Amino acid sequence: MEDVWIYTITSVFIVSFISLIGVFTFSVKVDKLKKLIIYLVSFSAGALFGDAFIHLLPEVVEEAGEFSILISISLLSGIVFFFIIEKIVFWNHCHIPTDSKHGHVHSFSIMNLIGDGVHNLIDGLIIGVSYIASIPVGIATTIAVGLHEIPQEIGDFGVLVHGGFTKKKALILNFGSALISVIGAISALLLATKVNGLINFLLPFAAGGFIYIAGSDLIPELHKCEFNVKQSLYQLITFVLGIGVMMVLLLMD
Repeated sequence: MEDVWIYTITSVFIVSFISLIGVFTFSVKVDKLKKLIIYLVSFSAGALFGDAFIHLLPEVVEEAGEFSILISISLLSGIVFFFIIEKIVFWNHCHIPTDSKHGHVHSFSIMNLIGDGVHNLIDGLIIGVSYIASIPVGIATTIAVGLHEIPQEIGDFGVLVHGGFTKKKALILNFGSALISVIGAISALLLATKVNGLINFLLPFAAGGFIYIAGSDLIPELHKCEFNVKQSLYQLITFVLGIGVMMVLLLMD
């Protein structure tokens, strides 16, 4: 169990440091950044789907001995939970236009920061639960979460700067929000040792969350771009590569 704690805490800190990626965007032109992000989005979508179907669900089936209705309910609970969280936390995204007055944009950036904190708490829970299942599953999940965080953190950094924060303060706030994942990871490790069978619920729950994020948040982003055969092919390739990375990680088992 000591190894699980070390791997989990190390992983959530590594993922948290991804929030500082905004510093590398200072010198990158906006057009170039947008072109790069869309391929990161497709790659992370593939990785999230891959982790859910290749690592998390097979692991819980192995633990339970069969794919039961309880696993299906836990999986669907994860999807419903993330749907509710997104509705509650980001309810004002569609109510505040980007050309609003500074005060309104500033409140929007605060709301985005709170939403990001909730998201990071859940990420920490998922990473913690995955390491309880096994070290390889934990590593695969950490990579999937990390890949998803890269485009998200760049976007979150942009929202904070647009909301009136200085670049330095935006980086600090983004990093502080990311560190909430440590609380989630510790909570998962403590709960799993006290509640028997909890992992059989949390693993498919986490898989449901990944499926929701990839399917409802990331895939639609890929369809927002103007259709281009070459770009679409590259998106497909990076999407499949994301799945491929999760397949390769099976060799660690």
